[in-house]
Amino acid sequence: MRARVVYESMFGNTQAIAQAVADGLAENIGVEVEEVGSAATDVASDVDLLVVGGPTHGFGLSRERTRESAVMQAAGGVVSAGEGLREWLGAVTGGTRAIAAAAFDTRIDKPRMPGSAAHGAEKHLRRLGFRVLVPAASFYVTDTSGPLVEGELERARRWGELLGSTMVTEGEHRPTH
Repeated sequence: MRARVVYESMFGNTQAIAQAVADGLAENIGVEVEEVGSAATDVASDVDLLVVGGPTHGFGLSRERTRESAVMQAAGGVVSAGEGLREWLGAVTGGTRAIAAAAFDTRIDKPRMPGSAAHGAEKHLRRLGFRVLVPAASFYVTDTSGPLVEGELERARRWGELLGSTMVTEGEHRPTH
């Protein structure tokens, strides 16, 4: 089984979460991690699980204007300088229920703060025809540019382990013909 993790990251926090998720996935299945700007939009037939993640901007997936704002806030540049996850998902081909999917985001750790990039990404994945494996997950930062809240990398790793073990269990129970 193979998984592909595609992420968008401005300040490096979502990138760190994506790598932690991939580390957890690697306990059970093969995995590759790609920044959204270099990720192919054709989902290969040898991918069993597509995991996507991005930062929450303006209560949802980033837009060109919110990315421009992030660039202005970043002291040393941003990780994902081009198009974001929203645009990438808009160009994805090959969605099918045979491929499982999951979404995550990073967002500010403030109670009752509305919005989630992960929920928006999950809706895109469903519309594209993917089978959503688990509910979207959020991982928290202390402020717009971070850092991550203590313990979030380990929580992301455990979430990745859950995704991988769910895929293995699901694979064991699938009909072979």
